[in-house]
Amino acid sequence: MSTEVRVPTLGESVSEATVATWFKKPGDAVAVDEMLCELETDKVTVEVPSPVAGTLSEIVANEGDTVGVDALLAQVSEGDAPEKAEPEAPKEDGPKEQQEATNVSGEPEGEPAEKGEAKGDTEDAPSAKKLMAENDLKEGDVKGTGKDGRVMKEDVLKALNAPKKAETSKPAARGPVSSDDADREERVKMTRLRQTIARRLKEAQNTAAMLTTYNEVDMTAVMELRNEYKALFEKKHGVKLGFMSFFTKACVHALKEVPDVNAEIDGDHVVYKNYVHMGVAVGTPSGLVVPVIRNADSMGFAEIEKSIAEMGVKARDGKLGMADMQGGSFTISNGGVYGSLMSSPILNPPQSGILGMHKIQERPMAINGKVEIRPMMYLALSYDHRIVDGKGAVTFLVRVKEALEDPRRLLMDL
Repeated sequence: MSTEVRVPTLGESVSEATVATWFKKPGDAVAVDEMLCELETDKVTVEVPSPVAGTLSEIVANEGDTVGVDALLAQVSEGDAPEKAEPEAPKEDGPKEQQEATNVSGEPEGEPAEKGEAKGDTEDAPSAKKLMAENDLKEGDVKGTGKDGRVMKEDVLKALNAPKKAETSKPAARGPVSSDDADREERVKMTRLRQTIARRLKEAQNTAAMLTTYNEVDMTAVMELRNEYKALFEKKHGVKLGFMSFFTKACVHALKEVPDVNAEIDGDHVVYKNYVHMGVAVGTPSGLVVPVIRNADSMGFAEIEKSIAEMGVKARDGKLGMADMQGGSFTISNGGVYGSLMSSPILNPPQSGILGMHKIQERPMAINGKVEIRPMMYLALSYDHRIVDGKGAVTFLVRVKEALEDPRRLLMDL
């Protein structure tokens, strides 16, 4: 018996994937739940296991093919491969059925021929024909919605509007390259994840009224507190005490005072969220992903650190699921781990705020009239000015700064 291997459910709002890698080839023996192939969606990588033990008899979707949900990927024959030739017998009937279904002219009878004949006997509306001629449109450029596929004036107007939208999203053509340079270039197709990153970042710039405000924070208090308790913290909780838990708690504290930064626009409504699902941007070899720490506002330092560590491992191993990256209400991006001193983070739609952390660098600062060397970090808050006013954005960033420079504020809710 032959068992079909189909594309699994890919998650909310994901309807197709690209076949990235086949781990097996036709004729290979496979075990139950052994990985057959890897699918790449615009958000995560999905591994497809074998539903039965047997032999991979046929690969239907090759590497690089785009497949939809529930599309056929392969056939697995249970048991020995020679005994499984019988299920393919029905395919022999296909040509006979096609021969029986041919008409006098030798062409198969079916929907395409009927559509063609119907279109040939149908006269388009005169106003539509005139409008098509004026705009150099051919018959195939317009889909008719009238009786028997007749093209109406409304169809032409719709077709005229469609190309304009396509042109705005079409990337600019690359300039000419000399033959010497062309020989030293390599053209590689963008992965789905990289295409999605590019599209979403550009959408954020085109849709949101994005603005960035900056401040700096003296990390002395946080670093001293961390150094004092990191050994005890790790011994009790089994996880290292990092800076991300301090920043997460500080942001949660500030979001309570400035809820606009934790909101999003839905049509002509603003949705305020009485929870904080904190997105933490993580760089991986395949691109930037943003796993979400759900209900971060109800977590302690240890829970936050454990969640971040778990998500970081899953991100590096490509094991993040759809649920791990959905529903975020605010995002923290730490460019400081790569040495960034200053940057303007781009919003993660539909969120209205993202905090950019940067490199901790010792700088001379004026403290009580004296120059002291302090570990300083620049902070950047990018926000959607359609929801968040400048006052709210500055207030948020100041509250984060105050909480980090005096962590006792977090305990007393100040």
